[in-house]
Amino acid sequence: MITRRAALGLPFALAATPAFADTGAPPPICMVMNSGDATISVIDMTTRQIIATQPTFREPSHWALTPDRQTLYVSDAGGNALFAFDPQTGAPKGHAPIADPYQLGYSPDAKYLVVNALRLNHVDVYDTASLALVKRFQAGKMPSHLDFSPDSRWCFSSQQESDTLFSFDMTTLTPRWTVPIGHTPAGVLWLNGKLIVCIMGENGIVEVDPVDGHITRRQKTGPGAHNVFLDSKNQILYVSNRAVGHTSLAALDPVTLEVKRVYPIDGGPDDIGIAPDGKIWIALRFNEEVAVMDPQTGDYETIQVGRSPHGIYLSTILSRQGRITAETI
Repeated sequence: MITRRAALGLPFALAATPAFADTGAPPPICMVMNSGDATISVIDMTTRQIIATQPTFREPSHWALTPDRQTLYVSDAGGNALFAFDPQTGAPKGHAPIADPYQLGYSPDAKYLVVNALRLNHVDVYDTASLALVKRFQAGKMPSHLDFSPDSRWCFSSQQESDTLFSFDMTTLTPRWTVPIGHTPAGVLWLNGKLIVCIMGENGIVEVDPVDGHITRRQKTGPGAHNVFLDSKNQILYVSNRAVGHTSLAALDPVTLEVKRVYPIDGGPDDIGIAPDGKIWIALRFNEEVAVMDPQTGDYETIQVGRSPHGIYLSTILSRQGRITAETI
């Protein structure tokens, strides 16, 4: 169902493959991870219709594209599994057991897959090729989001319940520092030689020096600032604000961090993706919906999906050059 609104301002078990219409190239798809339903909604981006619903075990949340772009991993923390999909069609390719994968990402040099185990309170480092566990860090409580320095030297992980940011050395796999960062940190993004970290309990973001972890700037974005995304042209920094009753998407200048526009959006914006036509696809965590918003007008339509939509992946991202992550869209 589609509704329209105006805004105010490793070895895998083989699985069955769904049938898609034989029209040559597969249609561009959006995959939405419904954390409350243990499903993934696959949406045809052209027709805005759901063309498949893929089951997971318990709680799908985030995604990571393998460096060769052949497999899309979706983490299922409660199910202790990684689910694999064809990144062009959404067809399932099986699953592999892995401990409590919540948020995850590949190091830029493609050597490691790093996983935040939010429920079990550790940060795990896996070998990319084999998915063998290489290192486990007991870094704090509720590891939430993570990112890397572009040279693959350092990794950074927010510890949501410890109110800290943790960093470790990717070359020696040893801890670097753990620093207080603010109440309930979440999204982490490397930007212009610094780190941007969302602080949900303080309604904004902080800029952090990656060398020693000290805060260099603060910026209010809206209640419950949760995750941060950089558009593909490096021109806009988006922050999803999802405090109950006050939900919005903020657009910032990525250099000055000045808030340029705030889009009020009902339903708790969480993760986003940007389509080639410029429309922003937004998972609405508190509603069973995905919003498709025109950033010029702020108007948006919604597509009904499963409960608690969380991560969102657009297959159109495959046409882009360079490294692809959920935060650099």
